[in-house]
Amino acid sequence: MSVQDEINKRRTFGIVSHPDAGKTTLTEKLLLFGGAIQVAGAVKSNKIKRSATSDFMEIEKQRGISVATSVMAFNYRDKKINILDTPGHKDFAEDTFRTLTAVDSVIVVIDVAKGVETQTEKLVKVCRMRNTPIIVFINKLDREGLDGFDLLDDLELKLGLKVCPLSWPVGMGQRFQGVYNMYEENLNLFRPHSKQATSDEFFKITDLAAKELDERVGEKAADELREEVNMVREVYPKFNHDDYLNGKVSPVFFGSAINNFGVKELLDCFVEIAPGPQPRVTEERQIDPLEDKFSGFVFKIHANIDPKHRDRIAFLRICSGVFRRNTNYLHVRQDRKMKFANPTSFMAEKKSIVEEAYPGDIVGLYDSGNFKIGDSVTEGEKLNFKGIPSFSPEQFRYVNNADPLKAKQLAKGLTQLMDEGVAQLFIKELNGRKIIGTVGALQFEVIQYRLKHEYGATCDYEGLPLHKACWIDGPADEIKKFCDRRKKDIAKDKDGKLVFLAESAWALNMARENHPKVILHYTSEF
Repeated sequence: MSVQDEINKRRTFGIVSHPDAGKTTLTEKLLLFGGAIQVAGAVKSNKIKRSATSDFMEIEKQRGISVATSVMAFNYRDKKINILDTPGHKDFAEDTFRTLTAVDSVIVVIDVAKGVETQTEKLVKVCRMRNTPIIVFINKLDREGLDGFDLLDDLELKLGLKVCPLSWPVGMGQRFQGVYNMYEENLNLFRPHSKQATSDEFFKITDLAAKELDERVGEKAADELREEVNMVREVYPKFNHDDYLNGKVSPVFFGSAINNFGVKELLDCFVEIAPGPQPRVTEERQIDPLEDKFSGFVFKIHANIDPKHRDRIAFLRICSGVFRRNTNYLHVRQDRKMKFANPTSFMAEKKSIVEEAYPGDIVGLYDSGNFKIGDSVTEGEKLNFKGIPSFSPEQFRYVNNADPLKAKQLAKGLTQLMDEGVAQLFIKELNGRKIIGTVGALQFEVIQYRLKHEYGATCDYEGLPLHKACWIDGPADEIKKFCDRRKKDIAKDKDGKLVFLAESAWALNMARENHPKVILHYTSEF
């Protein structure tokens, strides 16, 4: 098979939503239909000791939430599907924002009862900035929720999406009878409690006026469906593939992921319409997937993906050319050649070694500390990929070692977890005390949990009221003056860069006024 054929087969997408909208459940069911798993995990069930495939970290299994992006690949209808299941919780938004740089399209999951929620708004905003094609899946139709038209208004108003429904529900909650697929013109009847069934009852219905519809769903429901579908066809635009690919229109599907309902239609339509690998922008030029030379970038680092082996893996999105095992490639930032003996592909925490990978694929590279998020790997050309965000922390705490005998484990654990980009470590110049800065409070809990269970180190925290951490830049003599005057507020990050820890907005303004030649940046990538 030619390289172009391999590239055309790839579909790489992220699943995003507010927590509890059913994102991880949908991922499970997509894997189920793709034949990648035999039985779907009960994401939040304590009775069944089975967890969602994509939630493989111990804390995720206990909490029933995703705290790290998972990468999963499977084949479906001659296509190679790469799914990135992202955390929904706002405290882990950084991981999600970075993951969105590695996907070519997105499925947004909306809870029918709650409609559009805040976190979804933020994530969709990021997708729209990049014109990423979006498909919307309205989930939990087996429960009572908002009216279909109200939901569509919500999507247009809050998310700024121009929607195009490709399916429409027959009833909802207790009255939910199925979904009419307007894309394929068939009716899929809902059978409650058939959670593990993989074949649903379809029947072709090209004419909604047909009497058979009344026989199947009852006269009242049939009339309601006819009226609503006519209204949808009048009010909303007809599906246009180019508009979808340019991010101008978003198809909408309805279903119930936990009941396997509406998922197959979503997947079938997705493999047909979703874009293959897209060009990527670097500071130097645009990279086309069809180029001969290999290039890719690291968008995520995960320490201890297998706690037994203490391995650290850098997730590399391949952007052009063919990545081959045991081949020398250039690590652009370090300007040195590296060879990868065991590149892996993923099914959540299950790994298998890959000989070759193509644009759109996500490959895991075993890493002994060489990689940082945003690093480029190429066949020789010096490229720096753009648009991989880094965030200024909003919450700060001193971290104290609770077990002096485990100081080495704590230091190693902190270094490796900080490399993942979930939090940042600062060491005070004055007294050497360690400070962790995060975007959300839940990250402190996750760090504490992972230090204990993955490194055998225990720590506790001490509150620290800080306004901002700012990286210091400017002429060397001015920086020295600045640091001498503000000794107690100066720290270094894990890479040894100088950081000013501002106690308040006022202190930050004063520092800028008193030292106009010193530039204070909110992120370390300046």
